[in-house]
Amino acid sequence: MKKLLIVLSSCMLLFLGGCSFLNDAQDTITYINEATDYLATATEFASDAPALAQQAISDLQAAEDFQTMLEQMQQTAEAFNELQAPEIAAELHQQIIEQNSVIITEIETFISNFQNGLLDPAILENTELFQTVQDITSIIDQVQQLGE
Repeated sequence: MKKLLIVLSSCMLLFLGGCSFLNDAQDTITYINEATDYLATATEFASDAPALAQQAISDLQAAEDFQTMLEQMQQTAEAFNELQAPEIAAELHQQIIEQNSVIITEIETFISNFQNGLLDPAILENTELFQTVQDITSIIDQVQQLGE
């Protein structure tokens, strides 16, 4: 009877350990998918935003569209920062959070530099926003390699 109890206890421990491993793997896959989605959003933003920013200098509708785009990117970056990264991706996630901090600050700078509904052209000369968004892609590429 004692041996049977020991065997059953051992099996339960192995089963529970296996579940933990499966949960960790699922969390990693979920995080990689979220990071990939964020990468797609950031890449689209980095591609579309510079031209729209240029138009926002003289076109009121483009300025409104650009403000909306900035606000959406800011919300997306903030939401990504709130994700719980699996242990294996914690360091990379922290790097993304640091880059997102720059992005959020730059977006706030853009938004505060709208004058009379149009973008102040001087803001386009000294911005890290688009470069920082592009820098995130290399970090997220490293996260995707974790899943392979």
